[in-house]
Amino acid sequence: QRKNPFSSDNRLASKPVLTHRGDPTYGRPPEGSQTEQRGKDAHSHVGKEVEELCLIIRSTGEVGEDGHVSVTFGQLFETYVTISNKVVGILLRARKHGLIHFEGEMLWQGKDDDVIITLL
Repeated sequence: QRKNPFSSDNRLASKPVLTHRGDPTYGRPPEGSQTEQRGKDAHSHVGKEVEELCLIIRSTGEVGEDGHVSVTFGQLFETYVTISNKVVGILLRARKHGLIHFEGEMLWQGKDDDVIITLL
């Protein structure tokens, strides 16, 4: 209960020090905690999925005049959905890291099947 900021038990000897915006530990789990480890494991897992997505794009796509490999969203969706059901989420993460490019904010199955996804 010492670490529980919502506890109203006054018998506890010390309350945790609350962090504030700007503090490097703000919004982060305590070092060495299971929560921190789960976060690291999840980050590693998503990184592997992004790498796998890039490999799928490279193997199914076609090399364009600019030397970049491109594939349509519809073709990628049909190929990758058998591997993972998080195709769009992984695409967004890969774009965030500058690994791929596509037009638009979000991709929708059926509606955006002709959108070109380019591997950078």
